[in-house]
Amino acid sequence: MALPAPPLLILKQDQNGPGVAGIKSLRVLALLGAGVSGLLSFATIASSDEAEHGLACPNYPWPHSGILSSYDHASIRRGHQVYQQVCASCHSMSLISFRDLVGVAYTEEETKAMAAEIEPYANEQAARFANGGAYPPDLSLITKARHNGQNYVFALLTGYRDPPAGVSLCDDVQIRDGLHYNPYFPGGAIAMPKMLIDGAVEYEDGTPATEAQMGKDVVTFLSWAAEPEMEERKLMGFKWIFVLSLALLQAAYYDA
Repeated sequence: MALPAPPLLILKQDQNGPGVAGIKSLRVLALLGAGVSGLLSFATIASSDEAEHGLACPNYPWPHSGILSSYDHASIRRGHQVYQQVCASCHSMSLISFRDLVGVAYTEEETKAMAAEIEPYANEQAARFANGGAYPPDLSLITKARHNGQNYVFALLTGYRDPPAGVSLCDDVQIRDGLHYNPYFPGGAIAMPKMLIDGAVEYEDGTPATEAQMGKDVVTFLSWAAEPEMEERKLMGFKWIFVLSLALLQAAYYDA
């Protein structure tokens, strides 16, 4: 005995062929199927892209990003303190000298004392050996070398999480042991462990050293390191705008 056809696929027929209502039903079903398939494909592609390139980081309101804004020099000093105590053991800053910090965050005497305490890695091989085979990047231009640099660095430093259920950091634990889950890092698995922990440093000015505060300060310091001339450039631009405005007003006055 043959099974009856599904009700949605039964078309009303008359002498002229299939009914109009049945054809419309099939078209609606086809469109719905295509829509669902498209949404699933888009979700799969988006999920794959996030896993490959990292989760898109939020945009944070950095105080020095405004047209007439300047760096918070107290934050630069705190950020350098975080770099010195948390980051400098692995990451170099080859394009920044201690003398560059004079007048920005420290006195000349303070920078001389700090320079005498630094012991960088002898070479790249020594750096890789101390960091499980990974070579820590130089941080001099890190906020310029990464897309959406300031936001990316802050999100990366404060974005460590436990892996979601069912997510494995690697296929071969013996080869890739010691990775840490961070959704903002391309691939989600990063060799650097979580470094910013509440109270990891003790700020000289008494500011509470929370994870977010340390992240903000070290990103401010790294932003200054990438663009130490930013304040001078903005000031020069403001002066040019002022001079050109006066010239235009004078020209308009004599043309009137």
